[in-house]
Amino acid sequence: MAYTIALAGKGGTGKTTLAGLLIKYMVKHKKTPILAVDADSNYNFNEVLGLDVPDTLGNAREDMKKGVVPNGMTKDVFMTMRMEEAVIETGDYDLIVMGQPEGAGCYCAANSLLTLSLERLTSNYPYIVMDNEAGMEHISRLTTRNVNILLIVTDASRRGLQAALRINELAKELNIGVERACLIFNQAKNEVPEKVVRMVSDAGLELLGAVPEDTDIYEYDFEGTPIVDLPEDAVSVSSAFALFEKLF
Repeated sequence: MAYTIALAGKGGTGKTTLAGLLIKYMVKHKKTPILAVDADSNYNFNEVLGLDVPDTLGNAREDMKKGVVPNGMTKDVFMTMRMEEAVIETGDYDLIVMGQPEGAGCYCAANSLLTLSLERLTSNYPYIVMDNEAGMEHISRLTTRNVNILLIVTDASRRGLQAALRINELAKELNIGVERACLIFNQAKNEVPEKVVRMVSDAGLELLGAVPEDTDIYEYDFEGTPIVDLPEDAVSVSSAFALFEKLF
């Protein structure tokens, strides 16, 4: 069974950036091959990794719902084919993008096939890194898989911390089998206040630590340079790597 790390957090906290740095760390330490899953409807994991997205699973689901299935092909084969076409291969890791959320209408059949296809795909990888939106819709699809690490990312804002605590509660409600729930403070300007440390502990979260604000990330993002290309001596990378060592 794959070792699965799922990241979640309020928009703007930098969770996708940390997901990319986690991939960078795992590749360095030979924890491969990895399936990177972008389960955020506003996907940009590919940009952090420097990859183009030819197709998404959301598009496949929409096409199946609209009946865009070739004559003589079963829906199961169609979904499997579209998933294989959507996988972006790089060598050490592959990327699959979930894409747009469900629209109006019934998606029961399409979602059922999507779940089966995901199960087949993920069974081929020893490691999975899943970048999620705060609602974690797609984590709940993997009902037969445990999440080894739920890595919740927050910034220093009150709203960010509140969202992190709600995500932790939602994960418990979804019963996705989280073995270990951890919190990272990202874009930190100061030490984490003691009262916040107590709040996190009371919520049953393990505080991994903080990653300081790094202007290099803003520059890379503005220039369209993949975040995974940051040098290891960058303050964000070295700090994140030190925290990731606690995950394995």
